[in-house]
This record gives sequence, structure tokens and C-alpha cells, in this order.
Amino acid sequence: MTLAPRPPTAAEPAAAPPQDVRCTCFMVRSLSRKISQLYDDTLAPSGLKGTQFSLLSQARTRRGQAPLTVTALAAVLNTDRTTMTRNLRTLEQAGLIALQAGSDARSRCVVVTVQGEAAFRQALGLWKQAQVQVRQMCGTDQIAALEQLVHQLLPRLATVPEAA
Repeated sequence: MTLAPRPPTAAEPAAAPPQDVRCTCFMVRSLSRKISQLYDDTLAPSGLKGTQFSLLSQARTRRGQAPLTVTALAAVLNTDRTTMTRNLRTLEQAGLIALQAGSDARSRCVVVTVQGEAAFRQALGLWKQAQVQVRQMCGTDQIAALEQLVHQLLPRLATVPEAA
């Protein structure tokens, strides 16, 4: 009987598959799931998930700026409007954001409530812990290189159409 190879431990990284069988989508999603889980676990005491923290962070109004519309917030977070609306609904039901009429009849603006600001501030220290932890686990230089690569590649993929 042939046994399956033992999976690598954290100390012994997995060998990269041959170039012709790598799937970029699978690899990026795998990394995203692992990092998202680390942030979700670290933020858990705050009651927020990593995606909710990021959404609140971007929706917070900066001094002198008008609130972002749902469409503008979706663009900032590189997501489609439908997904953004679904994610906002959860935060709205929790009382963390409010949706207000925009400059025209069709647009809505996202406003972080007092309760949402408090939740963000409570989670901020935990988020900073997750930032430190991911850098300790992966290496500061590796994370800096990853962030630089993401900043370079996102604009190149800006023409990919949104899901209908």
C-alpha cells in the first residue's frame, strides 16, 4: 500500500508545484483565506470580522470630506456594488453604519455611526496586533513585497468587468 506524502509542517515549506500546473487563482485565494482567518481570529473579541473592519475603516469620513457613496466605497475596496450592499446591510443592522440620501435620487452615502466609530476604535488595537502577527509569521520584507505587488497589479486588473 502506498501512503500519501505527509503534508509539510510550518518549518518545512511545501515545494512549489511545477509552473504548468500552478493556478494563480487558487494560490491567491489560499493565501487570502489564511491571512483573512488570522485577522478574523484576532479581531474576534471586538465582534468584527476583518472585512467589516476594513469597510468601517474606509467608510469613516475624514475631516472636511463628504461621506462616500456605496458605489465609491465599492470601488475603493475593489468589490462589486452587489457584494458591497450585502456587506453594508449587515453593518447597518448592527447599527454601525447608516445609509443616507446622496447628491442625486439614485445614490446613497455610507455614514459610520457613533456606535460604528466606537466599534472601529475598539477593534483598532486588535487589528494592529494582526498586522504585527502576519509580519512576524511571513517576514516584514515578504509582506512589504506582497503589498507592493498588490498595488502594482490591482490597476492592471481594473478593466476586468464586474460580475452581473
